[in-house]
Amino acid sequence: MRTAMLIVVALVTTTVFADGDTSARTIAAGKAAYSTTCVACHGADGTGAIPGVVDLTTANGPLSKSDEELIKNITDGFQSPGSMMAMPAKGGNPELSDEDIAALVAYLRDAFGS
Repeated sequence: MRTAMLIVVALVTTTVFADGDTSARTIAAGKAAYSTTCVACHGADGTGAIPGVVDLTTANGPLSKSDEELIKNITDGFQSPGSMMAMPAKGGNPELSDEDIAALVAYLRDAFGS
């Protein structure tokens, strides 16, 4: 019984929360995903580290979209109208899970949302 309780506790404490959750733990998980997957193109401040990359900090930019649309764009990849560059699916990181992407959206809103 004690072993079963430990396993349940371990599962609960390592679960990343669903999209829309803005807990510190979810934000931290999203920041980790951003730091390993997105920062090379979008930069630490979200304004774009290389020419042609969308600025995440503009008021009518990507973060004006719904969470569902952002999750779809990150999951499937996306090219902004007029941009020469397309973001690859999962930012080029096939290891990103659905939970990672939901946490990433929470982090983007927390760090760069207007």
